[in-house]
Formats: sequence, structure tokens, C-alpha cells
Amino acid sequence: MIETFKSALVARSNRLGADPHNTNFAGGNTSAKGTGTDPVTGADVDLLYVKGSGGDLGTLTESGLAVLRLDRLRALTEVYPGVEREDEMVAAFDYCLHGRGGAAPSIDTAMHGLLDAAHVDHLHPDTGIALATAADGPALTEECFGGRVVWVPWRRPGFQLGLDIAEVAREHPDAIGVILGGHGITAWGATSEECERNSLEIIETARRFLDERGRPDPFGATAVAPLPETERRVLAARLAPVVRGLASTDRRQLGHFTDSDVVLDFVGSERVHELAALGTSCPDHFLRTKVRPMVLDLPPTAPVEDLVARLRELHAAYREDYRAYYERHAEPDSPPMRGADPAIVLVPGVGMFSHGKDIQTARVAGEFYVNAINVMRGAESVSSYRPIEEREKFRIEYWALEEAKLRRMPAPKPLAGRVALVTGGGSGIGRATAVRLAAEGACVVVADRDAAAADAVASEVDGLAVAVDVTDEHAVARAFRDAALAYGGVDLVVNNAGLSISKPLLDTTADDWDLQHDVMAKGSFLVAREAARVMVDQGMGGDLVYVASKNAVFAGPNNVAYGAAKADQAHQVRLLAAELGEHGIRVNGVNPDAVVRGSGIFAGGWGAQRAAVYGVPEEDLGAFYARRTLLKREVLPEHVAAAVFALTAGDLSLTTGLHVPVDAGVAAAFLR
Repeated sequence: MIETFKSALVARSNRLGADPHNTNFAGGNTSAKGTGTDPVTGADVDLLYVKGSGGDLGTLTESGLAVLRLDRLRALTEVYPGVEREDEMVAAFDYCLHGRGGAAPSIDTAMHGLLDAAHVDHLHPDTGIALATAADGPALTEECFGGRVVWVPWRRPGFQLGLDIAEVAREHPDAIGVILGGHGITAWGATSEECERNSLEIIETARRFLDERGRPDPFGATAVAPLPETERRVLAARLAPVVRGLASTDRRQLGHFTDSDVVLDFVGSERVHELAALGTSCPDHFLRTKVRPMVLDLPPTAPVEDLVARLRELHAAYREDYRAYYERHAEPDSPPMRGADPAIVLVPGVGMFSHGKDIQTARVAGEFYVNAINVMRGAESVSSYRPIEEREKFRIEYWALEEAKLRRMPAPKPLAGRVALVTGGGSGIGRATAVRLAAEGACVVVADRDAAAADAVASEVDGLAVAVDVTDEHAVARAFRDAALAYGGVDLVVNNAGLSISKPLLDTTADDWDLQHDVMAKGSFLVAREAARVMVDQGMGGDLVYVASKNAVFAGPNNVAYGAAKADQAHQVRLLAAELGEHGIRVNGVNPDAVVRGSGIFAGGWGAQRAAVYGVPEEDLGAFYARRTLLKREVLPEHVAAAVFALTAGDLSLTTGLHVPVDAGVAAAFLR
């Protein structure tokens, strides 16, 4: 019976959370009350099942529910010390838990437990928040719903808000829910079906009201028209690394670009500066978007150099303003300022750049600001937008409970917040490197001439696939533009694309020579040049790693074109380490011996050619190479990937211009 009960709650939560019109990612919570069994006495006990802290309704599972005893939860009303000490009640929720396991109770637990209704939904729909942030929200709520939905003035989420809503529900027995000033909606019902129906009724009724009652141009006339799509995205990719670097002044961030119609309409409107300055209102919004965005005040047709210069000026002013905001409201026991950089940067005619510690956080920040745009549109269409006061925003942003939640977050992985681009990433060493870097926390761009292979590896590492021939400088530039739009830029580039043709000197054609030098020498140069442009714009340093070869220093037979191309790569490492050091960009190389297993090069004919040179069966080539090493071990793609990781993970932060042999010990290839 209990399992069915929980399944119904999870299913309702998933349906509501699947539609962004109902609530934002990780926003809101749902609950149901039922009867369980006391594990000690065997007696029936009334329980509350509620979405726990940090979960998302759309993906909620039963393990994400907190389970509390209602008698204990409601007994807290007798010891509640008042609104000035209400944060203490969150710790008390732990003493109300029932049984083992389950999620940690959230700050909204009291809202669900103190209401008499058996089922409760708390959601953040754009239409509901539009009414909640309208200057005359109480009157509009009455006009929209009659007495069916009641206005509750703004109060920070917590125990007192739960008491307030419970009192409103008792005083209005015919009400199905409330509009929470500056915040969202709460609905209830006697059954799960009725509760869900009431939630959707509030959302849909508010939508119809805004559509029918609202004026069509709440943001005013268009002041800056969007650039044509191709031109817009090229400019966005040019600006993204600059913006990401600015947003990472205090701590490294990933970036995400959005140029949806909703965003372009707002950023190009004549009221964008006025409205953006007011900031967002719903706590879920501004916790992810910060108190307000940074807005560029030049047209996108201005010279790029002017746009970049102005972004830097505005960023400096934003940091000063944010510090002043912190100092206005900070108290002796406030947590330290977490960072003064913007999470959202709006560029008229181009779009929105959003930032976060990982790519999901960056994307969600952008989604939340789209929610905020919709809220502003709705509120301004029927009234005027009035978010909660700045002081209240600060109290939530620097809430001790929020700080405690941040401290409970697991330590980041070594490459968290970094973007890696791996050429030749569709197979062999490239694939192994992409997999390793992703496992260590990096966002990975898998670049390969074989689009299908790139797609397969990108799916494996939850990264971005780009089809690129590294000999084509325009294709290389496009690959870096795609990376900038997806992640904000690039921090770590692995020059791995390669091929080989094994022939004696007299049989080597000019085409053989040109092909190998085009891919490995010229291709590495083109990739490094584009990577350096992005890294310099970001101003955060970076890593370039060349997968060269022991053949860069070892003179093997029938190998002149390949060995010469690899020697070219090896010297590029030294040249670029010397040139790029002033920008904090480190350039290193990895020199593998023959990597047979999983290698696209060996499978493409090189293996058969080298086996013929050495007079061994092709299937024994890996073992042959292993026997001639000092360690008598075969070199695998994962060994090369491990060397790339070691060079880039931070422990060798003062190492540049180095070549690391990964050859199991080939004395003839020792570096001198």
C-alpha cells in the first residue's frame, strides 16, 4: 500500500516537473500524507512524504523523498521560537524523520506538513510568479481567481511561511491554493489527482488572465534588432571566451549561450536596462542568476574591439556594484562574499551568456533567466514588475542554510570547470583521452574527421561532437566556435589527429609527404593557433598537449615522412611553450611508442606495413613492440591518456615545454 502511495506521488511530481511551464529545474516540491507502520511498536503512524532538499521534480525517484512523522513535525509548533530563530527548525526536522534512508528535508517541509490537506504542490510557474511580482498582485489575484486562490504576502521560505499558509487555508476552506508574493504558488487537494488538477488550474487560469488582460508590448519597442543568425553566432562565439574569462575572475566558470526568440526580444527591447536592473525575484531564480545581470550597452554592429573593451569596463563596474551590495546588507555573521562576477551577461542583438561551476549549472542559470524574462513580461503586461526588496534577496543569497548546503557539496573533480578539445577523438588514443578527461570532470569536445566516430565517443562522454578536418583552417575555426557556444571557450587542447604511411625513402611520394605533414604538422599548427586565440581572450591560461611519438627522436626504418612530421610537432611544443608562457598557456608533449590496440592508424594499414618491415605477423605486432622495451609491456591508449591527464590536472602546473615518453622504455628514444 505504501509503495503504491509513494509511486503515485513520484508520478505526479514527474508529470508536473516535466513541463517547464509548471516549474523550473530543481524548483518546487510536492508531498503526500499517509499512514505507515511504526518500526518499534508496530502501530499505525501518520507520515509525510515530501520531496527532499536539492531534488528535481521531473526526475524525482522514491529515494529522493524525505519521510517524516506528522505528530513530531506538528509538535514543533509548540516549541517554535519565532521568525527571528526559524532557521533552527530545519535542524529539528531531522528528529522528525521516520525509518532509515530517505532524502534530507528541505526548507519547505513545514509548508507541506502544517497544511491539513493530504496532498500539496509548491511550484514556480512563470504565470504564477508574474502575478506574485506585480505591483498590485493582491488585487490582480482576486480579479483572476476570485476567492478560489488567496494572496499571501512575501515571506522568506521557512517555518513561519508554513504557518502562514496553513492559517490561510483554514480561513478560506473553499480555496484550492495561494499565490505567494514574490515567489510562486502552492496548491492542495484531498487526493493526488485533485491536488495536481488544482495546481494546473492555477497555472492555466493565470496564463489566460495574462493573455487576455495583458498589453502586447510590455518591454516597449525594439531598440536593437537581432543580427542575422549566422552573423549573430559568429559574434557570440567571438565574445563567449571574453565573457567567460570575466565571469571567472573569482572562480572558474563554464559558459552557455542562448539566442532564443524570448531572449532576443528582451535584450533588444528599449526597456532592457531598466528591467534588468530590478533583478529577478523568485529565490530559485536569483540564487542561480545572481541579484541582477550585466547588460552590454553598445550595438552589436560596433567593432569587436570596442565591444570587448566595453565588456571589460562594465565588468569592473559590476564587481564594484556587487561588492557595495554585499557591504550594504552583510551582518557580522554573514558568510563571506562568494564572488562578484555576473552569472548572466546580456548582449543586445546577440543573446545571453550564462555561467556556472559546471555545464548543467550554466545551462540552468540561463533557463532561470528565461523564466525571469517571462515573469517580467507577464507582470509588466498587467501592472508593473516589482520583485522582492534587495535586502530580502541578500538574506536568501547569503542565508546560513544555503551556505551549509554549498559546504555539503562533494569536492570537485580535478578537471571540473575545464573544457577539453581532443582532435582525432573518434578512436584509439583520442577516444581514450576523451574518456579519461571526461571522467576527471572536464567537458569534452570530440573532434574527428569521421563524424559518426566523433558522435559515438561524444555520446559516451556526454560531450560535444564536431566533425573537422584539421588541415582545413576554416573547419578548425568552426570547431572552436562550436566549443565556445556550447561551453564558453576551451582550456585544454590535445593535438592527437594523425595518420601514417610506412614506406622506404625511394618509395615515398610527394603526396605521401604532404598528406602526413598536412595532418600532423600543419594540422597541429592550425589547431594550436585557434586554441591560443581563445585562451588569450579568456585570460585564464590553458594547456596544449601534443601527442607526438617516440619517432620524433628515434630514427626508425622506412618512416621518413611520419618521423619528420612528428619531429615537427615535437619542436612546435618547444616553440609555443616559449611564446605562450606569458599568457599562462603551458605546452607539453607525449611521446608514445606504437599503440597498436584500438588504433585507427594501425587498423588502416600502418600495422600491416610495420609488421612487414619487422618480419612479424600483424597480429603479433603489439607483442613485438613490447618485447623490445625495457619494461616488456605493450603501450595502450589508456597509458597515453593517463600522461595527458598528469600533464594537465594541476600537479605539474609549472611544467611547460616537456615531452613525456610513454613507450615502456625505448632506450634509443631517451631524451637528451
